[in-house]
This record gives sequence, C-alpha cells and structure tokens, in this order.
Amino acid sequence: MTTGAQTPLPPARPKRSRLRTFLPLGAAAWLVLEIWLLTLVAGATSGLVVFLVLLAGLVAGSVVIKRAGRRAFRKLSEALQQQQSGMMPEAARPNSEGNGLMMLGGLLLMIPGLASDAVGLLLLLPPVQKIVSRSAERTFERKLREARPGTFGGAFQQARMHQPDGKVVQGEVIRDEPGDTPPPRPPLTH
Repeated sequence: MTTGAQTPLPPARPKRSRLRTFLPLGAAAWLVLEIWLLTLVAGATSGLVVFLVLLAGLVAGSVVIKRAGRRAFRKLSEALQQQQSGMMPEAARPNSEGNGLMMLGGLLLMIPGLASDAVGLLLLLPPVQKIVSRSAERTFERKLREARPGTFGGAFQQARMHQPDGKVVQGEVIRDEPGDTPPPRPPLTH
C-alpha cells in the first residue's frame, strides 16, 4: 500500500579505490606467473629440482628473517640502554635503511615461487633497499600532504606538529562548537 510518500533512494556507494580494484587482479596474475614458472622449470628439469629450489628458498628466507630480527632487537636494546644511562640515543645512520625491507625480502624468499624468490633476493641488495625506501618515503610524505581533513592521513598530520626547534609535540585538537556542553569529568583521586 502506498501513502504517496516517495521511497528514499539508497545512498550512493563510494567510488572504489584503484587499490581495491587492481590488487585482486594483481595477486591472481602473480599466482598464475608463479605456477607457470614452476611448471616450466619442472618440465625442463624434474620435480625434485623444483622441490629443492622451494626448500632452499624457505630455509634462506627464514635465515634472513631471523638475522634481521636479531639485528633489530640488538639496536632496540642498545637504544634502551643508552636512554637509561641518560645519554640520548644516537640518530639513525644515513646508510642504514632499517630491517623492514630485509624482513620483507626474507618473507618473499619463504613464499613458494620463483618470481617471489627473485624479488626477495633483489630486496636484500643494499642499493635496491635504498631506492625502495626513498621511494616509499616520498610516496608516504606526498600522501600526507594530500590528506584531507577528517581522514586518517589528516589525523596523522595533526599529530605530527613540530616545534620550531624540531622537537615533536604530541597532542590532539579539541574544537568547542557553540552550544556543545562538555562531558562531565571524573573526580580527581590520589
């Protein structure tokens, strides 16, 4: 039965991002490439050779991840010891790019497949690590500059307010709107 009122239109769906559109397609293409390369190598040699290559990648990847994790833990404990002794921790060396890309390279080595092994081995090379980290840093900074208010990037940008001397000031912005009553505060107790 109709009452004469118009039916409300469903809200418009937001536009899908490129990442959400192409990431599943890229993952499927990567999987097909990995399977094709493994069957190509198995056809040229034998299944045992493919198994040994995959096993070697698993072992090498676990060694790389373990080594990078130990190095990260050692750097963290050194920084904590320096801080506890009253000294300021030394700034990151300009040539050290961190262990994140090394761990990613180890993870790619552990994933079964020849293409992922090749990309993992490339990420273990220091010049490639520098290029990738600089590119990622530039992309991250650009995305932060483009962030609109109200987005996650905007909130992160507000949290990174710097004092003139370069020190980071942590805080949050509270806006009082006209007509808003502040919520009651809990009593102060010792």
